[in-house]
Formats: sequence, C-alpha cells, structure tokens
Amino acid sequence: MIVIGSIVIRVDDLAAQLAFWTQALDYVAREPVDVDFALLRPRSGPGVSVSLDAVASERVLPPRIHLDLYAQDQDAEVARLQALGARRVRWDKQPADADYVIMEDPEGNRFCVVDATGWSGWAAHDAAS
Repeated sequence: MIVIGSIVIRVDDLAAQLAFWTQALDYVAREPVDVDFALLRPRSGPGVSVSLDAVASERVLPPRIHLDLYAQDQDAEVARLQALGARRVRWDKQPADADYVIMEDPEGNRFCVVDATGWSGWAAHDAAS
C-alpha cells in the first residue's frame, strides 16, 4: 500500500509562505519549524500534509504540477485568498464556463480554486473534521 504523505512546495521566503499557506488552508505547522522546512497539517481532522521547502528552484510556466483546492463558495474563497496575498491568473485558453479560477500564491506558485458545490465528498470531509 502507498499513500500521499505530503505535497511539497518550493519557496523562497519560508516565513511569509508559512503565514500564507497556514491561513489559506486552515493548517498548522508541526513544531519545530526548521530554518528551511515546515510541515503543515490540517488544524483538525485528516488531510494531506503540505510541506514548504526553502530551496531555490526555477519557476516554470505552466507549472508541471499544481494544487486544486475545492471550494463550497468559490467567489468567497477567491476573495479571501486575494486578501491573503494571492493573485488571479488570466489564461487566454481558459473556457468561458470553466469551474476553476487560476491563482498564484505571493511567490507565484500556481493553484486552482475549483467550484465544488456539488462534490459528493463534502459529507465525508465534514464528518472527519
């Protein structure tokens, strides 16, 4: 058996990205936080961990991998993430009826906020929290 233990995001400014991602995901850092690495976990309940790794790396667009964040209220979540420092990314090939908004964190790491109002996993997610 194999499971995803953590998704790793390369960052330049660990402290700033730690502040952004803990607020964005409602995660907490596992203590102690190292000078160049932090493991984030859900504040409550199960979920995939996110690691922040302060290692210089080249930014490639489009990224080879990104996070899809499911939202019950997409507009509210996009606005909340923008208030935390995320930016919307315009893509001229995005379909007009797309159920996702492309965003990037304060360092330019891209992710999508997906309108998941009809996602069947919400009940299981809420029960586990």
